[in-house]
Formats: sequence, structure tokens, C-alpha cells
Amino acid sequence: MPLHGNKFAVIGVGRYGSSIARRLAQKGAEVYCFDQDEEKIDNVKDDVAYAATLDSTDDKALVSQNISDVDGVVVAIGENFEATILTCAHLIDLGIKRVIARAHGPQQKMILEKIGVKEILLPEEEVAFVVAERLLNPSILSFLQLPDDYEIAEIRAPKNIVNRTLNDIGLRDKYRLTLITIKRSFDGKDGADVVKEDHILGVPKSESVVYDTDTLIIFGTSHDVARFIDINQ
Repeated sequence: MPLHGNKFAVIGVGRYGSSIARRLAQKGAEVYCFDQDEEKIDNVKDDVAYAATLDSTDDKALVSQNISDVDGVVVAIGENFEATILTCAHLIDLGIKRVIARAHGPQQKMILEKIGVKEILLPEEEVAFVVAERLLNPSILSFLQLPDDYEIAEIRAPKNIVNRTLNDIGLRDKYRLTLITIKRSFDGKDGADVVKEDHILGVPKSESVVYDTDTLIIFGTSHDVARFIDINQ
């Protein structure tokens, strides 16, 4: 289900970045692509709303493209990590709502976290298809795409269903969704420290209550999953 009104920029449109950009566009987002390589821009320009060559390390160039108007920016620059750092720093300074950056390994991830990037992609772990879904719907933590537009999605409990029973929520009757299980956060002990531990509750009962720290694992069509989140977030 396309979530209309979403605008995203993708900076760096090699194989990984272009896959994210195309998937976002297919799902109904307005997508702007930028790269220093004109050939890469040519490869993606027919699939997105706008594409242009740009040096993203130049803050004036970013401002000239009205980058502040987008809902989020994916920085998927390849091997040039210095360019990634400078680009992210500029975007944060410009007040972009969400800056999502690509890192190669834990050291780069740590550096990006230090400069204030809160969402970091490790391409060896993050499939571009899944990244696009998470950008469009931040409540989706992960999902498995199945044939015929069905999926198994792991989502944060939307606020409008918190403290309600599964029977009252009516996942199957109202939303055409099947709840596979609930993952719940509990306080545990690590020596003298209290730590959060996630546990699977097994097959939930109709009288089970959903809490705000719960993660729901549900099965249904992409349209019905998005509709359920949109109505209850």
C-alpha cells in the first residue's frame, strides 16, 4: 500500500542505492536521486521523480536542491567513507528528519553514530528491498516477502492497540491479518545490572493483552499490513 506524501532522497545510486530508490518509487514515494557519476544518474532517472548529478559534500549544492523538504535521506555512497561523513554532517545541520547512512563494518558504524546518525545500514545484513519498506513504514522492524504480495512482518505495537486484548483488536476480522506470535520485552539480570530481554510468547490467546513494548509478528498482504499500521499508529 503506497503511503502518499512520502518524499525521500537517495544519495549514491550504485547497485544498492538504486535498488532502494526504485523500490521506494514502486511503493508510491516521491524519490529524488543524486550522485556524482552521470552514468549512474542516467541509469535511474526514468524510474524516479527526479535525478541529478551532485557533489553531496558541498552543503550549498544540497541546499540548491531543496533537500530540506524531504522526509528522509538515504546516504548510500559506496567506497568513499569521507564523503559519507561530510554528507551526513551537512544533512544533520540542515535539519533533515531522518538521515539513513550506509556503513561498511562496525568501525564505520561507530563513527556515524558519533556524528549523530541514528539509522545505519550494513549492506551485508540489510537487503535493499527491506530497507525501502522500513523507510516507508518505520513501524516495520523486519519482514519476509512472500509470493502474491503476502508478507510476514515484525512490527512495533501501534499505539491505538496498546492495553487492548487481541479479541478486542480483531486482527483477523477487522484487518484480515493473522497474528503468528508476540515478542515481549522483560527485565532480566546480568550480574547486578537490569537488562531488557525479549521472549516469544508462543501462540497468543484471544484474551492476551498487547503492551507498548510488544513486537507483533503478523501475516497478511502488504496492503493489509500497511492499512493496519496506518489506522492504529
